[in-house]
Amino acid sequence: MAGNDLADAYYSIPRLTRYWLTATIVLSLIGRFGLIDPLNLILSWDKFFYNFELWRPVTALFFFPITPFTGFHFLINLYFLYSYSTRLETSTFSGRPADYVYMFLVNWIVLTISAFLLNIYLLFEPMVLSVVYVWCQLNKDVFVTFWFGTRFRAVYFPWVLVVFNLILRGGATMELTGIFVGHVYYFFAHQYPLEYGGAQFLKTPGFLYINTLIT
Repeated sequence: MAGNDLADAYYSIPRLTRYWLTATIVLSLIGRFGLIDPLNLILSWDKFFYNFELWRPVTALFFFPITPFTGFHFLINLYFLYSYSTRLETSTFSGRPADYVYMFLVNWIVLTISAFLLNIYLLFEPMVLSVVYVWCQLNKDVFVTFWFGTRFRAVYFPWVLVVFNLILRGGATMELTGIFVGHVYYFFAHQYPLEYGGAQFLKTPGFLYINTLIT
């Protein structure tokens, strides 16, 4: 039955990627249909600091304003989320869900700080790009396929997205922010300790390993 096929497809998505994908779709649709005012979901620092609306850095991570003009862009980012988060979860972080969660938390914290400095109200898109960047750096020589069958080495792919959005949208702030966030994690978790012999600053805290929701 079609319903069973959909359920099977849904539950075949790796668990943490599935949680992220589900939260994004649900919260974005809630905002789209006005069940919650979208203005209550974006990252407003005035509301955060002065009204103590402490949920905003979380909701801004999963919410994307769906309109007739942004719907296709939303779907593209959902595809990137599904594709590259799945690849990370089933390769680099295979059997290591706590390490994946820690990467996600580090990226979110760095992104939230960056959003404060850059006055960014929505975190979904740069968060997706940060995960794309991490995968691309860990798989530099793998070829990825983009529009019209064009192929690029993974190491260049985030920059292809920057150029693509500069051409189509006239700006690439979200993409550049995502690249920065992803590079912070990649540098301190992989490049600095492995290539430069430096200390491992981003070591997954023990409590993440013993949390039953993660392990």
